[in-house]
Amino acid sequence: MSGVTASLTGLLADPELAAFVRASREAAAPSGRQLGPTALRAEQRRRAEARPPGPTLTAVDDMAVPGGVAVRFYRPSPGIHPLVVFLHGGFWTIGDLESHDRACRRIAAGAGTAVLAVDFRRAPESPWPAAVEDVVRVLGWAASRPAELARLDGRLVVAGDSSGGNLAALACLQLRDDGGAMPAAQVLAYPNTDLTMSQPSVAEKATGWGITADEIAWGAGLWVPDAALRADPRVSPLHATNLAGLPPAVIVTAEHDPLRDEGEAYAARLGRVPWIFVAGSCRSVRCLIA
Repeated sequence: MSGVTASLTGLLADPELAAFVRASREAAAPSGRQLGPTALRAEQRRRAEARPPGPTLTAVDDMAVPGGVAVRFYRPSPGIHPLVVFLHGGFWTIGDLESHDRACRRIAAGAGTAVLAVDFRRAPESPWPAAVEDVVRVLGWAASRPAELARLDGRLVVAGDSSGGNLAALACLQLRDDGGAMPAAQVLAYPNTDLTMSQPSVAEKATGWGITADEIAWGAGLWVPDAALRADPRVSPLHATNLAGLPPAVIVTAEHDPLRDEGEAYAARLGRVPWIFVAGSCRSVRCLIA
């Protein structure tokens, strides 16, 4: 057993995750910064097409929200369901309805909830605040109970991973400030909450764990080209002065992740609660409920 293998086995309880991290370290694949958005999107598309399809559901429908935002609606069964509005991750630059189709199907089937995936505008073609505007528009439309989203019970949750978690948090802040209809809850999986990248885990976990701090910085730079703006609460929710009046939150962080500390700091700002440790099948996570 190599030193790298031994060290990973000691750090990671899940052998599948240890194998994934070891393979990513040995592959030395080009970074997102080196590839650029177009090539990175093509690579993501190839990976998505190679994966097994997600569960078969009662209905999967593509539609457009007034204003032109494309969405995909997943209905797990004929009954009445709550709704999760899902925002994909991807450095604000990659990801679309196809890249996260399998994930949305698994959420719908596993949680027994309808899912509405949002194809928000991406950087660098559409920098901040385009994506936030799209998400707020979709949340307002979904909350209005349109006929296209029939047989829902009125409960609406916004959820996102990584940069999608950032968008979910920012949308909730904007809805609060504008007096819009607020989601019942927000679920933020390893969210970007501090685009200044000044939290300790950014340096501690900068390389060697899959996503790198440099790739995150690259995506943040494309989405918010003005570096002086990255401490603004309109892009970095951790920097908001007032976090009162927001929906209850579930925040998930990964131990070996550059984004770990900013997710945990945001949970602490929302409200201190005991840690809940959750071991997943392919990663170990810390789950905070605020």
